[in-house]
Amino acid sequence: MSDQNPNPASVPESQCPTRRWNRVQLPFDLSSTARILQSHSTVTPFHQILVHELNQNAWRNSDPPSDDTDVFFASTYALSESQWALVLRLHTSACDRAAAAALLRELLELVGGGGTGRELKGSGEVRLGIEDLIPNGKANKPFWARGVDMLGYSLNSFRLSNLEFKDVKLPRTTQMVKLRMNPQDTDKLLAGCKSKGIKLCGALAAAGLIAAHASKHLPDHQWEKYAVVTLLDCRSLLDPPLAANDFGFYHSAIMNSHDINGENTLWELAKRCYTAFANAKNCNKHFTDMSDLNFLMCKAIENPGLTTSSSMRTAFVSVFEDLVIDDSSEVHQELGLEDYEGCSSVHGVGPSIAIFDCIRDGELNCTCVYPSPLHSREQMQDLMDHMKSILVDGCNDVESES
Repeated sequence: MSDQNPNPASVPESQCPTRRWNRVQLPFDLSSTARILQSHSTVTPFHQILVHELNQNAWRNSDPPSDDTDVFFASTYALSESQWALVLRLHTSACDRAAAAALLRELLELVGGGGTGRELKGSGEVRLGIEDLIPNGKANKPFWARGVDMLGYSLNSFRLSNLEFKDVKLPRTTQMVKLRMNPQDTDKLLAGCKSKGIKLCGALAAAGLIAAHASKHLPDHQWEKYAVVTLLDCRSLLDPPLAANDFGFYHSAIMNSHDINGENTLWELAKRCYTAFANAKNCNKHFTDMSDLNFLMCKAIENPGLTTSSSMRTAFVSVFEDLVIDDSSEVHQELGLEDYEGCSSVHGVGPSIAIFDCIRDGELNCTCVYPSPLHSREQMQDLMDHMKSILVDGCNDVESES
């Protein structure tokens, strides 16, 4: 399951290409699929198909939006005589991560129940945009304060550090790497987060920041400033509150910057990352700064030169406040489902790496997408491997303290 993500902060209703759901089914037989797959690739055929779909953009030329624009594409690929890949590609304005997870669960229930006499829950229609559902007064900000914040975001962006850019000239695509942890290490990590009073997003962001700084082989005392974007599902905070199966984009973003050096430890930095996010959320920054971040994202799209090396990178990493938990492996086995992924494209404006975290049957499973060739696969896989070692070592430190 994939979606095109035009904006990591929120998607204004005026930018949504349509409010209509069209399902376009495109079957690819073995020969058609073979033309897409790379015979000498080091990644699996399923991985290659996912990346292929992430880089299909039927909405590139739909400006201004048209009422005839499709927002839902379903494609099947024959990987062998007995193995197929089903890809659901949706525009983010119609289906964000929370809705996509709910859609997958209900789809599996339908298939498991024989698919007869049942429908997906909800109306299947996209509701009002998030801006129209913010509780009264929650997004209020004095005009002068908005100007100060806009200036602060703009000036701060020039001080931000980035991962090394490998190629800033060639056209970009979205690529994917993985970060996985076994059940034992996952339990330790979640227990460590609980003992520190933080959520997993803080630990993931901190591990990423430490790994990014280390990748540059700088002196330990040298400081760098990185931006972290934390995405939060606002459905329960809206008026009226929405359910996960209410289709649309109802996430908002909070951007924090952090100064780090080579002496930072995982849990100290994780606490700092999460506390900064939580304090901003308590101040309603996810509502008051929504239009500011949207404006800056749009300006970066219109004028890439405003970003470092015209990279259109607005942050180092994006994480989600809440992880997805899936304990349905028995259902998957009954249905013959071997694997699945859920993520969005990032080769437009966005972070250097976007982390889609999930706990599957007790194991941490992170799908991490990045823009290529701005960053290389080797570079990003090394980053993931270092992040994993930082997390595992940090968990062992917590265990030894107890």
